[in-house]
Amino acid sequence: MEIKKLNIIITLGFVAIIGILIAQLLWTRQAYNLEDEKFNQKVNVALLEVVEKLSGGKTSFTESPVQNMSNDYYVVNINNEFHPDVLEHYLKTEFTRFQINTDYVYAVYNCHSDKMLYGKYISKDQDESNNKVIKFPKHKNLVYYFSIRFPDKTAYLISSLRFWYVLTFALIIILLVYVYSIYTIIQQKKFSELQRDFINNMTHEFKTPLSSILLASEALTKQDAVKENPKLKTYTSIITDQGNKLNHHIEKILNIAKNDASGLSLKPQRIVLLPFIREIAETVRYKNEHISLELHIGENLSVIADEFHFANIIYNILDNSIKYCEKEPVIIISSHTGQKGLSLTFKDNGMGIPVKDMPHIFDKFYRVHTPKSEEVTGFGLGLFYVKKVVGQHGWKITVANNTGKGITTTLFIPF
Repeated sequence: MEIKKLNIIITLGFVAIIGILIAQLLWTRQAYNLEDEKFNQKVNVALLEVVEKLSGGKTSFTESPVQNMSNDYYVVNINNEFHPDVLEHYLKTEFTRFQINTDYVYAVYNCHSDKMLYGKYISKDQDESNNKVIKFPKHKNLVYYFSIRFPDKTAYLISSLRFWYVLTFALIIILLVYVYSIYTIIQQKKFSELQRDFINNMTHEFKTPLSSILLASEALTKQDAVKENPKLKTYTSIITDQGNKLNHHIEKILNIAKNDASGLSLKPQRIVLLPFIREIAETVRYKNEHISLELHIGENLSVIADEFHFANIIYNILDNSIKYCEKEPVIIISSHTGQKGLSLTFKDNGMGIPVKDMPHIFDKFYRVHTPKSEEVTGFGLGLFYVKKVVGQHGWKITVANNTGKGITTTLFIPF
């Protein structure tokens, strides 16, 4: 069902962006046509003014003297003799007045030679030494006329629509980023599903023989021969303890895989910190006789948390402090109340964490490579689980090396 919803969302988003992009392209094309029409109108009006001035106000045309022969080519009928220098002066004046700021070139028909006499290339940058050669065809029915051509008209119109093209380019970039993001999400989802399937299959294959081992070891401990032989009893207890430990690791992997798929199911309730942590500390002391645990927690402090997962957070932190200590572990648990919330700190005298590994300690399956970590069994899931539970509660967790030895883990619980 989730895959189907994801596909629908992806399809709708893709269609929406494509629709916006098509609309933008159509608007840009329409804007270009409007700009082209506006340019033609300005040129026509400007050339009519030039005709008016060259004829001295004595125009007698039955139709417009300005003919637009092609997209960038105009023919202007004067019906009277004129000097090219005067024409150039009027062209510059009128084009400046109508804000036609692009290069143009003009040519005048010479009735004596029956040829188009090339005029001059007028540049908007006032660089009149341009050597471009522009072709001007002869008009059959006119005698006193000149022609004008705008060689850079298309580039001029595009530059005037720069905003539209930038917006269109931005939309194309957004579309490409969207497609790449969707592709990445789909790939990550596939990898995640493969990983969960692998974990589920692997743990299932482990649990079946492990259950048989635990049943056999349990039956073995009830045998009289084992009860009477201390060595056999020790070996059997080792098999049982290690089997239970391995079973605990397998259950942890299964829970992580399940929680990745569906998220943690929390049942928040009010927990008084001191008795809650004291009970956990007594359990830890019972399993580890040489540990020193100090509690400095306010008596009336309480938090809203899921009891089961909160207990697992504390167990995992304490377990790491014990496992990664090269001498007798000393752990100090204290509370500090600030304006924004409650801080619960766990300070130990362990071996610390290398600076390069510090950003990755909460990553799934990540383990710090030290001689001690090679001796300690684990899959690198404890702190990943802690981070996940802390995040789902809306808390924060930080880890820092102490000045001397060990680390300090801080849980920040906002009010």
